[in-house]
Formats: sequence, C-alpha cells, structure tokens
Amino acid sequence: MPLWLMKSEPETWSWDQQVSKGTEAWTGVRNHQAAGFLKAMRCGDQAFFYHSNTGRAVVGIVTVVREAYPDPTDPTGRFVCVDVTADRALPHPVTLAEIKTRPDLAAMALLKQARLSVMPVTEAEWAAVCRMGGL
Repeated sequence: MPLWLMKSEPETWSWDQQVSKGTEAWTGVRNHQAAGFLKAMRCGDQAFFYHSNTGRAVVGIVTVVREAYPDPTDPTGRFVCVDVTADRALPHPVTLAEIKTRPDLAAMALLKQARLSVMPVTEAEWAAVCRMGGL
C-alpha cells in the first residue's frame, strides 16, 4: 500500500484541528505534481501529517478515507482533494532537523523536493520515521 507525506502550515490547518475535526478534505493543493499524488491515493493509504514552516516536523498519521474528487476551494475546477481522517499522533514529533541527520533518509522526497506539499514515502522511510517518533 502506498505511503505519503502531506504538509500543512499549522497556522492554516494544524494536527490539533485535524484531530478535533476527525475527517476533513485536504484542500488547497495547487501544484500539479502534488495533485497527481493526490489522484494516486486510495482509501486506506496512510500519510504522515507534517507541520511545515512553523515546527517543521512529522506530528501524526492520517488515513485516506475518500479518493480524489474536485477541490471545492478551486474556482478553476482543475485541482482535486482527498478526505483524510486522523489516525494517531507520533509520541515524539520528528523534526526536519532530525530527518536531515539520518543517512538512511537522505533520499527522502521531503529533503529533495522541499516545496512539494504532497509526496510519496518509501516503506523504509516510513519505518524509520515511525521508529524515530516512538511508534
């Protein structure tokens, strides 16, 4: 099953808001490559919830519960969103600084394509970040 990382600025949409809401549409993605990743997501896929800009850390895990559909926040109708539900928090958020110190994570898309808001994660990267986060 594919694994993902989804970024959100906590000032816009935080992990705490996701947990409080439970299930929510992941809207606002306007990069074509990131939108392609949203289109590739299937129900049951899991993603790291990453706080970008402020915090810069993987803080939780969400599960895709509705596959790609037109993003209601996009007036052009070109972009899609998916619905995700909060699964669990990482006991210890894994910071970008910590990820950068790990040779086994050097190829992670988070480091190679830093501005991309939705990206794939390999199984090995997923396992390493989960261990670092106390799961």
